[in-house]
Amino acid sequence: MATMTPRTLSGFMELLPKPQQQMERMMEILRRTYALYGFTPLDTPVIEAAEVLLAKGGGETEKQIYRFQKGDADLALRFDLTVPLAKYVALHYNDLSFPFRRYQIGKVYRGERAQRGRFREFYQADIDIIGDGRLSITNEAEIPAIIYKTFSTLGLRRFQIRVNNRKILNGFYAMLGLTEKSGDVMRTVDKLDKIGPEKVKSILVEDVGVSPAAADEVLSFIAIGGGNQAVLAALEGYQSRSAVFDEGLEELRTVVKYLSAFGVPEENFAVDLTIARGLDYYTGTVYETTLLDHPEIGSVCSGGRYDNLAEYYTEKQLPGVGISIGLTRLFYVLGEQGLLNPDLPTAPADVLILPMTEDLSAAIALATQLRENGIRTQLHCEEKKFKQKISYADKLGIPYVIFLGEDEIAGGVVACKDMATGEQTKLEPAATIYRIKAGLAERETGTVILEK
Repeated sequence: MATMTPRTLSGFMELLPKPQQQMERMMEILRRTYALYGFTPLDTPVIEAAEVLLAKGGGETEKQIYRFQKGDADLALRFDLTVPLAKYVALHYNDLSFPFRRYQIGKVYRGERAQRGRFREFYQADIDIIGDGRLSITNEAEIPAIIYKTFSTLGLRRFQIRVNNRKILNGFYAMLGLTEKSGDVMRTVDKLDKIGPEKVKSILVEDVGVSPAAADEVLSFIAIGGGNQAVLAALEGYQSRSAVFDEGLEELRTVVKYLSAFGVPEENFAVDLTIARGLDYYTGTVYETTLLDHPEIGSVCSGGRYDNLAEYYTEKQLPGVGISIGLTRLFYVLGEQGLLNPDLPTAPADVLILPMTEDLSAAIALATQLRENGIRTQLHCEEKKFKQKISYADKLGIPYVIFLGEDEIAGGVVACKDMATGEQTKLEPAATIYRIKAGLAERETGTVILEK
């Protein structure tokens, strides 16, 4: 029989054990952080009926979706976690309590061109808060605190959460008579960081049909800066000309007002009028988070407020606010930049027991005792040379190796070697457990990400 050459499809990430452990650490931090803010975990099917996923389809979504037939069923792989959430809330509306706060970390699929840092199968980590008819602005003010807590716990310090409000933009464009073109204008302005103001103006004038004078006003408006309070003060000069603008400004003031109470330092937060989020989906506060020392990475966490999550599935008004982290891409670029902490344990076990006797009862009992104390333990009972067994522990990075022979069993002690220092002790099992736990705690003091 011919042997097939194994291969992984382009655009699909497949990690070796060590980086997989690093990825799992990041996911666990996200889960713990989201849980701190009262979010419940949720999992939705990877495969849905194509008509459900494409209720708001068309355009790029329909081009990128993985769609296939199974019998008479027209099926598709989910391309994000938001559409399945909309279906879930509409379907289970009567069983949920609102506001409904959920987090989900799961794989999504997009059939776009695979390239460096861009994948066809990738993890997204989302949180959303869904209201029933109404949703307090306080939820929009809390989102930056969740972003700050998440990235700080991962080990990042030099990042900035940039915030704007779509109502401010819509109101301003209405003042200029650009309401019908506001969507195109926002999508163009959203490219400012990538293509610069001259190219943005060129597109606004030549492609969108904005007059040169109005394009200059747009660029002048979004260039307002000088700190959060300075931006808010400058925006007050546009008040009373548009009810939508005034509403957006009041919402933005509220978000900024609660920042310090939510524990977000001012250096990690900026009102930025260039942030629009290209999707018409967003209707209020919008967020983008960037790493200050790595602007080439782009936004690592984005999202915003939307007025009606499930409008394609129910007549009920379900407003919400949410953010999404492209976890696979973030992990990839952090690894590429050398920012993943190499010193944190990535071994599958804390202890490797090497039985030195034919009867394995004592070794099995010790392994059981260690596991009952929360120590991940592996028994190595293969018929290999002693040197190969030690090499096995070394390659996997297992921090402690226990040798259990006749002398140790008879003396009621355990021979334990610290693989990092080479120190070896012979202590009673309880003392050995204490030593191992103390050593493990010391090894766990670092963060997943190390900023340079």
